[in-house]
Amino acid sequence: MKKFLKIFLIILLPEIIIFTLISVWEPDKISQPFDNGTICLGEKTDIPVSHATFPELQQEFDSVQQVTKACLKCHNNVDDQLMLNEHWTWMKEDTIPGKGKVKMGKENIINNFCVGVATNEELCAKCHAGYGYTVNTFDPNKTENMDCLMCHDKTGTYAKGAYGNPLPNLDFNYIAKNVGEPGRKNCGFCHFYGGGGNNSKHGDLEAELVACSRDIDVHMDKDGLNMSCVDCHKTENHNIPGNLPMVSSSPGNTTSCTDCHTDSPHKSKLLNDHYNQVSCQTCHIPKYAKAAPTKVYWDWSTAGTVAADGSILDSIYEVTPDTSIRYDSKHGTTTYAKNLKPEYLWHNGYTDHHFLTDTIVGDTLYLTKLFGSYEDNIHPMDPKHPSKIYPFKIMRGKQPYDPVNMTLVQINTFGKKGTGAFWADFDWNKSISNGMEYLGLPWSGEYDFIYTESHWPVSHMVSPVEQSVSCEECHSNDGILQNLTGFYLPGRDKSKAIEIAGILFIILSILGVATHATLRIISRKKCN
Repeated sequence: MKKFLKIFLIILLPEIIIFTLISVWEPDKISQPFDNGTICLGEKTDIPVSHATFPELQQEFDSVQQVTKACLKCHNNVDDQLMLNEHWTWMKEDTIPGKGKVKMGKENIINNFCVGVATNEELCAKCHAGYGYTVNTFDPNKTENMDCLMCHDKTGTYAKGAYGNPLPNLDFNYIAKNVGEPGRKNCGFCHFYGGGGNNSKHGDLEAELVACSRDIDVHMDKDGLNMSCVDCHKTENHNIPGNLPMVSSSPGNTTSCTDCHTDSPHKSKLLNDHYNQVSCQTCHIPKYAKAAPTKVYWDWSTAGTVAADGSILDSIYEVTPDTSIRYDSKHGTTTYAKNLKPEYLWHNGYTDHHFLTDTIVGDTLYLTKLFGSYEDNIHPMDPKHPSKIYPFKIMRGKQPYDPVNMTLVQINTFGKKGTGAFWADFDWNKSISNGMEYLGLPWSGEYDFIYTESHWPVSHMVSPVEQSVSCEECHSNDGILQNLTGFYLPGRDKSKAIEIAGILFIILSILGVATHATLRIISRKKCN
């Protein structure tokens, strides 16, 4: 009995304790997980007074500028605030690593959608927060040209037309008396329809978000949280946080998932640790363009071909149920797709840009070039903003450039027939000449087309948690991160040193067991 007790205390009991601890130990579980239920959006209220009774709004408004003046009588600091807002200035001073501070905005940034604003303000300025915008002549100090109704109309009847002026025959008295906090429709008027149509540009911003289901976006689910844009883009003094790499170069004034969810929202410590190098969007937005297709390719070099009778060609070819190729004389060849998986890239919040006056080098022109890499986590250029893996829509296409001066060119697309506007006359020479002369920039008189790419982050259309990216989708040989190199990813990458060490460990373990068993057998025979 004593012998058994000794064996139990010395051998069996420690093993029982060890195996019990191993079976109940959960190293991946954190002791105090963040409770998402504690997130409080605050009480949803509109403007707490009725504007319908304000004496300033009882007059008959003959112009929309009179409405703005009436607004500013009470909101007498708003004009100073809005003068600093990029929705008004369309230009800002930003910092590009290696280049320092630069002035950038819609006046000097070219994209690979409709190319640029200059000479096309009649159409493009529909999304300017003012009236009568032009690149060369607009006076940003005329506060009466600030457009209050664009963001604050709650009637759904306000709309803008040429040069950002309101459409004719609007009832300004009715609209001015029914204003409130900006809603999804107010923001979506511009952000849903940029680049040629609903969801064309961003891919994750479309009209479906006005009243969507949980599958489209868990935050904007009309039967759930029913959040509006300003719930995340919390605005103070008309400063709207949120940065887009296409028109921003530094990570300042941004919004983040951690503003509500903190950087440890999971019950799993392992998942929370992922946040050090993986953005929330990477896992929680597995696909975008869920309802309306988005434009992913635009080849301007094919534009301008018309039918024999001079009429405009327009055709659509379905490639798959989710992808179509379209051709029309104005735009050339475009590709639209939906239910897309993002492309994943390292990014630390800083972005380089190609400006109109920059020299083109190489056969591919990156209109935006993201700063960041895996190495940036070891020696970050900005300790507050190390690199993380983010999901992107990469817009690709071909657009005109000057092959002699090796610069991009501004094109005049919108205008009346006979003015040289491309969509009216289909003449590249006149279109480019108009654009470059308008900006006072040199043009050799020759043009060709160059392949370009630009980056558009995917931050909206957050999926339900059960649809989030699984571990295997990243940690596998053909996973969604297969194009990201320069670092070791378990489940995807192989290390000869680790594999050899593992094999040797197995072999030594087998030899150890065999040797121990052999010695026990030999010693037992000797005892007998």
